[in-house]
Amino acid sequence: MIRVLLVDDQPLVRTGVRSLLERDGDIGVVAEAADGRRALVEIDRFRPEVVLLDLQMPAMDGLGVLRELERRRVDTSGRRHVDTRVVVLTTFGEDENVFAALRLGAAGFLLKDAGPRELRKAVRTVAAGDALLSPGVTRSVIERLAGSEPAPEAAARLEGLTGREREVLGLVGRGMTNQEIGAELHLSPATARTHVGRLLAKLGVRDRVGLVVLAYESGIVRAGGS
Repeated sequence: MIRVLLVDDQPLVRTGVRSLLERDGDIGVVAEAADGRRALVEIDRFRPEVVLLDLQMPAMDGLGVLRELERRRVDTSGRRHVDTRVVVLTTFGEDENVFAALRLGAAGFLLKDAGPRELRKAVRTVAAGDALLSPGVTRSVIERLAGSEPAPEAAARLEGLTGREREVLGLVGRGMTNQEIGAELHLSPATARTHVGRLLAKLGVRDRVGLVVLAYESGIVRAGGS
């Protein structure tokens, strides 16, 4: 059973999402929260694998929750929640906050009008340790928000990469899967996966979402280009 925490300030949204998630029997909503402060309490209490997190809430918003979880991950003296992964629930009206959420370690985001199957698949994907990347939507959001000028500090992080690793990072940034990367570079999917794993380790990035963000921030991938 995948344990899920729902965090949204609208009771009807929580009720609807709970009903959709629990339909197949392998996902269970262990708790709900209407604001960020309560969400942190419930995370401590239930240790859910996945948090579905709204960004616009009273008391403490979704970004505040992500900042606190990130602080706990790096503060070895505090309680650690490395097994809790966050999926942001959003609309396109919140794009700017979505990009900030990805930078703060969200495993991905899901539009609030997503269908039932897409919702359940998203939870299973993230619970399995994978990043939730819908290439078209993710790239659309990041292109709009990353800006056209590379960030010097992001570019500096790439100095130790090989030429091949830079190529792979660029393709990850464009939303390609390991199979697609392999086809593009004439590599096996397993070799492409190995390159992605090395990028994660070298760059200290948690998952593919982080690689996508870094690809844009560093200028490896440019908004509106490749």
